[in-house]
Amino acid sequence: MSESGGRTFQEVAEELRSRLKEGTYRVGQQLPSQRELADELGVSRDTVVKVLHELAAEGLVESRRGSGTRVRAHPETLKAQQQIPSVTGDGRSRRVTLGPLIGAAFEADEVTLDVFTLTSESLDAHIRVQAERVRAGEVQPRSVTVRMLLPDESTYLPYPRIKGNPPDPRPQERLRAISDVHSRSLKRVLSELATEGLVDTVSVEIRTVPLAPTFKVYVLNGREALLGPYEVLERRINLLDDTPADVVDVLGLGSTLAHHAAQGGDPKSAGSVFVASLQSWFDSLWKLLSRPAGV
Repeated sequence: MSESGGRTFQEVAEELRSRLKEGTYRVGQQLPSQRELADELGVSRDTVVKVLHELAAEGLVESRRGSGTRVRAHPETLKAQQQIPSVTGDGRSRRVTLGPLIGAAFEADEVTLDVFTLTSESLDAHIRVQAERVRAGEVQPRSVTVRMLLPDESTYLPYPRIKGNPPDPRPQERLRAISDVHSRSLKRVLSELATEGLVDTVSVEIRTVPLAPTFKVYVLNGREALLGPYEVLERRINLLDDTPADVVDVLGLGSTLAHHAAQGGDPKSAGSVFVASLQSWFDSLWKLLSRPAGV
């Protein structure tokens, strides 16, 4: 319990994890609304939002504006997957989820994240979790540098689009609105760590490129690379005016990625070559094709 007698962030997170494990909420099921959870658990809605961000970063749930939060994986299934090493001894990749690797990256003194993605939603969720860890003293990075590339507003995106009416601009207007919200959140969360004196140096730069992402890329601390194709699916969403629509979209939060790690002392290893090539590719986009985003 907190000093004021209320339930703490970690207590609420453990309660929801327990419910997922016990099957109170099944895979694919939608959770109660944030307000309903806050009232039931006796905490603020802000605490519920932070907890759901953490569970999303762990790959357990997936939240989407206008669509609520759904269970994505059972905790025991996810635990079994994460016990498999992400890379073999010779640097070959295995499939992983992003949360644990972002967490490991924040254990370094100097954190660098280079990201190419469709929206800033996933990264914002993971950064919020790490900000809580910094405040709790679990990790103490001296600097955090984030460079993120998003698709330019003038670029045609094949998703999301309304089934049977691809030219309708409303799904992509919703996508960009969501991305803008999370981009601002990402910048604010990290800048607050610097303002509070918890991190010496913070740099967050978001730029756009005239490309439609068919995969997402993360380069972590220049030593690890994550690559994952966007899986196309059909689902129902609420547009910005709350009109429901059946759309062709892609899987975002909690998606599975291939992980490659540079092998220390062996720049010619498969992992080292892959990380170096992906870093070079990102740098070329950043230098030659990108321009500042409007957030």
